[in-house]
Amino acid sequence: MINCTEFAVFKVTSENSARVVELSKSIFAEMNADEEVIISYQILQKTDDAEELCWHLTWKSAEVAKLTTAKWPTFKSTAEFQSLVTENIYYGHFVSID
Repeated sequence: MINCTEFAVFKVTSENSARVVELSKSIFAEMNADEEVIISYQILQKTDDAEELCWHLTWKSAEVAKLTTAKWPTFKSTAEFQSLVTENIYYGHFVSID
């Protein structure tokens, strides 16, 4: 099974950054609640723009990523997370081609 990598970039005001990081971790835990689907994650801050945060997730597979992210609206922490994000800049899944 080939792992899948996700990159998601969000614009978040500095005053909401800490809460968005907490909520991100809660969302990852909610996604992994029934089985481990996210193998690892990093929450990153852009070096030249402190208001851009990035998720770098490693999923078990592209299929698992697709099925789990389809449930996005049902996760308990999603609504508050989205209310604190001022812009969804980028989102994508990738798999290795070599």
